[in-house]
Amino acid sequence: MTLLIIIIILAIIFDYINGFHDAANAITPIVTTKVLSPVQAVLWAAFFNFVAYFIARFIIGEFGIANTIAKVVYEHFITLPILLAGISAAIFWNIFTWWFGIPSSSSHTLIGGFAGAAICANGFESIQSNTILLIVSFIVIAPVMGLLISAIISIIFQWIFRNTEVKKTRKIFKYLQLTGSALFSIGHGLNDSQKVMGIIAVAMIAATKSNPNMPNFLSMNDMSDIHDWVAIACFSAISIGTMSGGWKIVKTMGNKITKINLLEGVAAETAGAFTLFFTEILRVPVSTTHTISGAIMGVGAAKRFSAVRWKVSLRLVWAWILTIPVSAVLAALFYIIFGWFGIK
Repeated sequence: MTLLIIIIILAIIFDYINGFHDAANAITPIVTTKVLSPVQAVLWAAFFNFVAYFIARFIIGEFGIANTIAKVVYEHFITLPILLAGISAAIFWNIFTWWFGIPSSSSHTLIGGFAGAAICANGFESIQSNTILLIVSFIVIAPVMGLLISAIISIIFQWIFRNTEVKKTRKIFKYLQLTGSALFSIGHGLNDSQKVMGIIAVAMIAATKSNPNMPNFLSMNDMSDIHDWVAIACFSAISIGTMSGGWKIVKTMGNKITKINLLEGVAAETAGAFTLFFTEILRVPVSTTHTISGAIMGVGAAKRFSAVRWKVSLRLVWAWILTIPVSAVLAALFYIIFGWFGIK
């Protein structure tokens, strides 16, 4: 039971880190365009991160992405040491990339860690390749969706408001951007909180199988039986993490990819929110980092192709591609190290 509690604590810590690591995703456009101050923006985003819990619980009625995360590794191969190694690797990589201002994917860090530890313990037959391939395919699909939708929205807005006075458009787009940021933050909460829920849930299921006398609040038999406290803890942790900010990544996202104005900020956040809600319906865990990065590239490309700093964007893409394999290798190393200390 001790190991299970450690995993739960580390998972919630990861969720907190995810919040401040990925806070930039929701607040970059709204801070860059000066609609809200950084402090106001993180409070705004954090509030809607938590609102996402009520939408998932009472409107959608399920936590579909948590179920998908649970299917990364075949259930009979899942053990607590594997989960401990996976979450430890994910925390390490998230802190590393945050420190250097690299907008990598917390989602794929967690997935890579989970899969890497399982492969180290039991070989490639332990992972569900179809689930992983689906998740990996959205490394391309999510940012491309964000890019295309944001470019289309940006062009439509430019045409609709081509004869409108600047003062009037600023007021209109200020409110639209607040709405877009709120929707994107809800999407971020829906997507990223459930990933950690999935890890905690499979840890509790594995622990219950090995110890049927587990206390009720830690006992789970299947993914349909996720306790409310798990969901509330995960959504709360990501909200509190968001309030801690992520200013190094804001700088990369808001200034280095392309310069954005109010109209473009609305287009980027609206496109990002649409993509996240769409993938929620599909139950596919995607990267909010990839999604908003693609959307920001889209609004830059809509005004002129050269407005996007494609060399910077290419470096970000390489970071995205490397996240899963690097996290997998780190998790394998953690699993081996833990084995030396008798945790296996």
